[in-house]
Amino acid sequence: MNSISTDTAPLTMTAAAAQRVQVLAKEEGNPALMLRLAVSGGGCSGFSYNFSMDADATSDDKVFEFHGSKLIVDETSMDLLKGCQIDYVDTLMASSFQIVNPNATSTCGCGTSFAI
Repeated sequence: MNSISTDTAPLTMTAAAAQRVQVLAKEEGNPALMLRLAVSGGGCSGFSYNFSMDADATSDDKVFEFHGSKLIVDETSMDLLKGCQIDYVDTLMASSFQIVNPNATSTCGCGTSFAI
């Protein structure tokens, strides 16, 4: 597991997203849970974001800490996520983690897939 200082992190996570990670970990009864963000091929725009909660990181993962919560990103996904901001938005219509990706040339309407 490779921990990286948020001062040199190639991506960011908002306080709202970090707080939501803490709430989810508490609900699961495991304060060690971290948010895992991965990118896979597929989705309506070419690549899709995948979020999950994970207590373990592998040797191929980068682990970042933002506002007291940890974010795990695998090395392969990291190349597609540089410069991104992970946010959590809670509206009347939906509540979800969202990605602001400055590298994306297009995104789908639901915001879960993108093209570069």
